[in-house]
This record gives sequence, structure tokens and C-alpha cells, in this order.
Amino acid sequence: SPAGGGGQLRPDSPIAVQAYRGSIANVTVTSGRGQVEGELNADRTRWRSRWTLEPGATYTVGATAVGEAGRTETVSSRFTTAKVTKTNKVTIEAPYDKETVGVGIPIIMQFDRAVQDRKAVEQALDVRADKTVEGAWHWFSDKEVVFRTRQYWPAHTKVTFQAHLSGVRTGGDVYGGKNYAVDFKVGDSHISTAGEDSHKMVVKVNGKKARTIPTSMGRGGTEKYTTTNGVHLTMAKEDPTVMTSDWMGVSPGSPGGYSLTVYKSVRISESGEYVHSAPWSVGSQGSANVSHGCINISPSNAKWFYGLAQRGDVVTVTGSDRELAPDNGWGYWQLKWNDWVKGSALQRSVTTAPRADAATLSAQQQGAQRPDKPRADGD
Repeated sequence: SPAGGGGQLRPDSPIAVQAYRGSIANVTVTSGRGQVEGELNADRTRWRSRWTLEPGATYTVGATAVGEAGRTETVSSRFTTAKVTKTNKVTIEAPYDKETVGVGIPIIMQFDRAVQDRKAVEQALDVRADKTVEGAWHWFSDKEVVFRTRQYWPAHTKVTFQAHLSGVRTGGDVYGGKNYAVDFKVGDSHISTAGEDSHKMVVKVNGKKARTIPTSMGRGGTEKYTTTNGVHLTMAKEDPTVMTSDWMGVSPGSPGGYSLTVYKSVRISESGEYVHSAPWSVGSQGSANVSHGCINISPSNAKWFYGLAQRGDVVTVTGSDRELAPDNGWGYWQLKWNDWVKGSALQRSVTTAPRADAATLSAQQQGAQRPDKPRADGD
């Protein structure tokens, strides 16, 4: 199934082949975009397509089975899927394709339309790596889903992320518009710990101390001037960036307002916190907190840290009484693992499988068995 014919088949309908009194030897499904991946059951009597189908596409199915007496039989089918008019576009905020990232990097997907069937979407998301890592998806809203590992990624891991969303019904008559693919590499491990009370930031590269940097952090007295406590991730590098007092409702020209051009800035939260060059506070760095909430460091240290930083590096702030919210920028590591998994539509963690090479993919298309452990695609 399906039988051959018309163009009314829903794209999220599966292709299935079943053998009676025999076993399936081979299944090949092709469309204009190449072969379709599928999986056999353990006794090789049933084959099923792995992902949803392309809307408005024509498929040709060829299957061969071997009977009990050793005789073979081949069947074929040809059909077309229905076209769709409403699609759900996706933006992948992180990581970028071919990007080298830090060990804390999440995979962040933003949908243009609200997702009603979160399970269907999550089942279409496939994360593979050349090292086995446990992770899970977490929905922060009906338009945002994030993948995070249980522990930090091992340094130098190669990862392939594929979102097989074309033909996935995200809700009502809205379908995924196309598939997405991102290959990225986890670079060196950069983990920094900045103490609000110690006035220093210790930067470790691959587990070894690389530099101890004097700092001046949020001066406190009120929450808005207090650096957030907890595990931050580096989100972006900006050189220069203009920082103003608009974020606290004070225009730059008003009493207590400011507008500063800041160099070598590494963003670590959505609420405006950076690790950045602050030549004006060098005298306080290492001894006192005088900033509006950022981590002030000297120009020379800022140049070094800026050059080192990758998106997804870890910057942990300690000693502050203002906790970083999990949805403040990339504060995802603030959630305990069990709470993170509860945000999955499938309510479970998954394990990355090795990256599929050409031979593996061909075997899957010819009916390789499902792995024992679940992959990070919701299986």
C-alpha cells in the first residue's frame, strides 16, 4: 500500500510492503528526489517507509519477495501524493551549517506557524553523531523546539541534523514545506567560570586552565544591575556593539541613561549580558563589581576571549542571587535533565546513532533493521 493511481494520497501516509508465506528480499522506492529510506521488521515480512512523503510527488515502488520454496516474486506500484497549499516554514537558529561550535550548543528550531501535532514533528527530527550522546527535545512554545544533550557534547564530535519535515502535518491542513539539513562540528571544549564574589573568570580549554581573567560584574543593589547566576552559553560575537539604557526603560539622554560603543563583545544572554572589553573599569576588575550586569574585562583579555569564543561555549556565573531563566537566551542548561525531558512531546530521551555513510544509507533503503536503541529522531 498504497495502490497505484491518483494524486489524492496525503503526504503523511506511509508506504508499506508485506510478504505472506515468504520474506522480503528487496524494496526500492524512488521519486524525482532520489530513493526513499525504509525499514524491515525482524523477520523480514514487513517494510515501511521511514519518513513522510513529498507533497505533489510521484513515487515508484518495486519489491521482491522470496517464497518458502525459494521462488521469487516481484511487484510494483506507482502513485502521486496530493499537493498542499499551506506550509510551515522553519528557521534553524543554531547551529549553522558547517559551523564549529562549543560543547554546550543546542539545536534550535523556530516555526512560522503554531505546531499542533508536536509528536509528528518530533518524530521527523533526526540527530546523528560519530559519538554516542544522550539528548532530548524540549518544546518552549508551539513555535519553538530545542534539542539539548544530557551532558555537554564531547569535544570534536561531528554531528548531522536532518529535519524530515516535508509532508509532515503540523496541524490541520498545514504541512512541513521542505526538509532541512545541518552538518556541524563541536570544536575544542571552552568552559569558563566567572565568580561574582571572586572577581575573576577562569577559562579552561579542553579541561586545562588557559587563563584567569580579572572581572567586574553587576554592581547589584537592584535585580536589573545583577549578573544572572548559572550556566550561560555564548550566543554571538559583536565588534563593535552599541549598548544603551533602553533595555531598562531609560533613554540614553535621560538622567541615569547611557550609550556606549563596546568592543570585543560576546553575548551570553537575551537580557543584554555580555563578556566584553571595558577599559573604563580596569581599575575595579579583580576587586569590585561596578557594571550594569555584564562581565567587564580588560581590552587585552577581551581580545583573547573574543578570538577564542565559539557559539555554544559554556560561561557559568557563580555567587549571584539572580538566577538565569531557562528561556533567557540559551539558558537551557538551567533546567534539570528530568524537567528537560518532560518538555518532549514523546516524553523520553533519545540516543544519537552514528552518522550514516553511503553504505549505511543504502542498507537502510534496502530494508535494514531498526536499531535496538532509539535515535534522536523520536523513534
